[in-house]
Amino acid sequence: MVTLKQLEALYWVVKLNGFAPAAYKLHTTQSAVSKRVQELEGQLGTPLFDRTLRSARLTGRGEQVFATAQTMLAQAEALMRDPGGTPAPRLIRIGVTEVTAMTWLPRFIEMIHDAHPHVVINPEVETAVALRDKLLASELDVMIAADGFRDERFKTTPVGKLKMQWMCKPGLVPNADRTLRVQALQEQRVLTQGPQSGTGVLYSDWFQTHGLKASEVMVSNSLVALLGLTVSGYGVSYLPLASVRPLVDDGLLQVLDIRPALPLATYAATIRRDQQSELLASIVQVARQACNFDTAYQIKRKTPARATTPRRKKPG
Repeated sequence: MVTLKQLEALYWVVKLNGFAPAAYKLHTTQSAVSKRVQELEGQLGTPLFDRTLRSARLTGRGEQVFATAQTMLAQAEALMRDPGGTPAPRLIRIGVTEVTAMTWLPRFIEMIHDAHPHVVINPEVETAVALRDKLLASELDVMIAADGFRDERFKTTPVGKLKMQWMCKPGLVPNADRTLRVQALQEQRVLTQGPQSGTGVLYSDWFQTHGLKASEVMVSNSLVALLGLTVSGYGVSYLPLASVRPLVDDGLLQVLDIRPALPLATYAATIRRDQQSELLASIVQVARQACNFDTAYQIKRKTPARATTPRRKKPG
């Protein structure tokens, strides 16, 4: 088990740029500080310092652990300073994919702050597979992505559904004003998300089921990149209609009526079963309330103050 003493040793080695000054600060020996850091590295299974250098420089993983150490030591100090007062700030790391970041993430964070004022949110935007790996490595507390992972170590709660529709640059696809069968896309370059994306896996299976064999396929794990390529006329892609509606209204994108329609993608909030808590359970419930892919960059609607009509004084 990682201890505060180990994190404290790491913290002061970095802050004071050396094991000797850290030992002086902690009123212990340099060998004791070195042992604590080595124990921490052993438990995490990775080096935290680059020992090919003379200075105490952190590795990439060491930077992450140092950030966690800062937060945990600050929380411990706050707890000791005010043991019966306001709860100490609690850092929650939430990982989302691009489509959530482009739609309901701002409102989600606002709603968390309303429910838990002491919580500090660190959002990360990655592909679904990258988020899964970070969740397994305890580098995230909550992951929100298309539900494509089956792992007994996870507790997964559906929060909403995302509708994708085929789109292209106006004039790219013949007869685009008519209802088309999915096979009509076979002569087009298809722009799709790859196996790092939950929706990429979902729709790849769907393509095979419905016999879509495009003449050329371009794979990108970036939704923003696919959007830019589609607008430029490089190919056809499936995009979240509600999120890109302004581009459709401005004539930069054309929605294709392709049959059968793409299935809805179920999005889920996922936590590790061994890290369940009342706070994380509450945040998952907030995600269920907040999830809405209808418009881009949402904020929580404030309830307007009710106007009051002045009462008239009764005569006499």
